[in-house]
Amino acid sequence: MRIVTLEEHVSFPELSISKPTAAAQHMQAKLADITGERLSSMRATGIAMQVLSVENTDVYALPDSEAPAFATKYNDLLAEKMKDHRESFTAFALLPMTTPAAAADELERTVKTHGFQGAMIKGTILGEFLDAPKFAPVFERAQQLNVPLYIHPGVPPQAVIDAYYSNVGDTTGPNEAIACYGWGWHSETAIHILRLFAAGIFDKYPDLKIIIGHMGEMLPMMWTRMNGIFKQGKRSLIETFKAQLFITTSGIFTQPQLQLAIDTIGIDNILFSIDYPFSTNQMGIDFLHNIQLPAEQIAKIAHGNADRLLRLK
Repeated sequence: MRIVTLEEHVSFPELSISKPTAAAQHMQAKLADITGERLSSMRATGIAMQVLSVENTDVYALPDSEAPAFATKYNDLLAEKMKDHRESFTAFALLPMTTPAAAADELERTVKTHGFQGAMIKGTILGEFLDAPKFAPVFERAQQLNVPLYIHPGVPPQAVIDAYYSNVGDTTGPNEAIACYGWGWHSETAIHILRLFAAGIFDKYPDLKIIIGHMGEMLPMMWTRMNGIFKQGKRSLIETFKAQLFITTSGIFTQPQLQLAIDTIGIDNILFSIDYPFSTNQMGIDFLHNIQLPAEQIAKIAHGNADRLLRLK
């Protein structure tokens, strides 16, 4: 069975500016590798293709005069590193989101020049969510190009860290596990999606497709309650999300959570992902092979939905 994974990270030390998170530091060698251990592991576990995306958000910290060139350099380097194995790799672009017009142009350039499949946007942009009107050019261009935007968690703004995730018990400073990969950034991504809905972004761009990871970033648990509370435009929250939101399995390899996602957003909107190298390919494949669904539904999760959404050959 063909297997495609969509949330698989890279980070190149030669283009690093800021200090990565502790988790990323630990994984730096694996993040920098594409055609060595990564490709060998894919072949050993039967993964046909990874969609690669840049792990860090250094581009957000750069002055507006420098961010577009940095993003271009990073995307070109990523394309160069995977050029000899395009049957195994494609990518989501890194965008200079602090300069939205340039970000839209970079999205178009990478799609048309490198064959990238869309873009990954990590967290808030210097504390701003994507419902801010200034980011409209990126949504407009993604819809025009018919490529999705993958909204991935990012490190919370410092004010949020200070208010919610610091001074836990008798400790001082932030608790990274609560603030980031254990809870905080997942709930923030859910808030991000709800803000887009409440701001009317999905109605304004009805052909826009948004992807989120980690089995829906907590949204499926609140599905029915949200639908009864959030009112925006002509469509309900559930109708809107089933038309425009896609969920990947990245890093969540448990059957009850998968079933909840299927019961809410539906089988056609679920995409298989691993979150490599923060999760291993073997962990993901073991989960996939243990799914108790008809073969045709497993095939949708494994590759069919991704092939359709990303128009993969």
